Amino acid sequence: MKKYVLLKKGLDFKRLGDELNVDPMIIRLMRNKGITDIDGMRKYLYGNPEDLHSPWLLNDMRKAVDILIEKIVDKKKIRIIGDYDIDGVQSTYILYDAIKNLGGDVDFAIPDRIADGYGINEKLVEKAHLSGADTILTCDNGISAFAQIEQAKSLGMTVIVTDHHDIPLDEDKGAQRIVSADAVVNPKIHGSAAYPYEEICGAVVAWKLMIALYEKMGNKEDILNKYLENAAFATVGDVMDLADENRIIVKYGLEAMKHTKNPGLAALMEQKNVTPDNLKAYHIGFVLGPCINASGRLDTAEHALKLFLEKDEDKAKKIAAWLTDLNDKRKDMTADGEEEAFNEVESTDLMNDKVLVVYMPNLHESLAGIVAGRVRERYYKPTFVITKTESGELKGSGRSIENYSMFNELQKADDLLLKYGGHPMAAGLSIEEKNLISFRKRLNDNCSLTEDDFNEKVKIDAILPFSYITTDFIDALQILEPFGKANSKPLFAEQNVNITNTRVFGANQNVLRCTLKDAHGGIYNGVYFGDATEMEERIRKQDSFSVVYSPKKDEYRGENEIQIVLEDIF
Repeated sequence: MKKYVLLKKGLDFKRLGDELNVDPMIIRLMRNKGITDIDGMRKYLYGNPEDLHSPWLLNDMRKAVDILIEKIVDKKKIRIIGDYDIDGVQSTYILYDAIKNLGGDVDFAIPDRIADGYGINEKLVEKAHLSGADTILTCDNGISAFAQIEQAKSLGMTVIVTDHHDIPLDEDKGAQRIVSADAVVNPKIHGSAAYPYEEICGAVVAWKLMIALYEKMGNKEDILNKYLENAAFATVGDVMDLADENRIIVKYGLEAMKHTKNPGLAALMEQKNVTPDNLKAYHIGFVLGPCINASGRLDTAEHALKLFLEKDEDKAKKIAAWLTDLNDKRKDMTADGEEEAFNEVESTDLMNDKVLVVYMPNLHESLAGIVAGRVRERYYKPTFVITKTESGELKGSGRSIENYSMFNELQKADDLLLKYGGHPMAAGLSIEEKNLISFRKRLNDNCSLTEDDFNEKVKIDAILPFSYITTDFIDALQILEPFGKANSKPLFAEQNVNITNTRVFGANQNVLRCTLKDAHGGIYNGVYFGDATEMEERIRKQDSFSVVYSPKKDEYRGENEIQIVLEDIF
């Protein structure tokens, strides 16, 4: 059940609106996001790539650049070890393509999700050594690889770690524990000059390393703009906060993608019927990105990487088509998994648990996180989905809700687990089957969530009459884009609304069109996307509603009509 919270944060909206030349409602919306000073608002509205933080502020950046210059000049072999998700693929692409363009002797390896697991491992280190690699350069991983980096060092190899994940803490001292690589570039390392913004993804770290490298080598190629689209793609795909420099990266990266010169990216957009001019962050997160992730889930992520490396347009189109087919297969498998998971919850005593531990031995292990997310969305409870691997070991992924830290709760059950890791909102684990029942009981016995915690809190930005909505106002809202994590699209509410003339559309009965009449007699077009039949039944049960909505323009036959998109009614 959703619980709506009306934000009531004060500020002189009109004065600031006049000063920044925007509608006062835009000021209110920024205030609701926690931006209170005019400089912060100006950067949010008008920030550009010149406002990005200097790469030289990252920990060990100078060390990493100096090492790479030496290795490139001396023709030492560099092995990049990435990861199998969107961020890992884009990180690897940026490093490989940029270093190769400088004449470096460079290749790459991406772990297999099932055979290798996440990040650098002993087998990958050994393979790199046997191949004659002098240097290992990690991206989007490595910050916790203590044993593997020691192994590489013992073999006489140089190691540079670029990563963005949380730094492990020393259990005794509580201080950050840093791996023994020759250079460790990570925005979350706390030093005398900590990086100004920690929440950048692995591809942005890799991109900044290449910007610094080209600058130090005196190469005039515009690396910032060349890989801006890749940094933006990874930022959205890795679900990073769209705040601070991430907002600038994605805003300008989307513009770069609209005119991309990368045959692979262009082919993927064409394959998915994404018109470049209409490209939004949504398309990366829900249309293009899943095709990249499907490669690492059901096959090898090297296929996705080759898409971006391919220079031949026809070959790029074939790879894009293959990735699309693979993602369609993944979607079918996910849908089957969701149905099975929902049935398991609703037909057993799991429904009574505060923390859901759903055992699905036949689910493909790469889909556990997706299914856990869907279960979490439906029941709004912390959810772990546990699968059985070919070796017989159980693996699981978890997705959480507000007020429940998965990583902290897993720590309280570490005696039952073989391995675990993660952060408050998501986690992964390995466990023996004999401990599964005890694991479920431990999590629920320790759970301190209250009934109120199981009500998803949705923030409403303002009570806004429909009469305030004009096409100019809808256009003005575009300055707040791109929307995504930590920068959600505005939600408004209106009261005393009559809803009539309901009509259900769509092959899946997932669109409802209706007429909205406000308390002053104004008539407006409304639309709802979701379970349209269920919504129609709710509408028939009463005469007047409060509605939660967002406005949009409906372009039909060249006419721009205002449309009220209903998010909920009550």
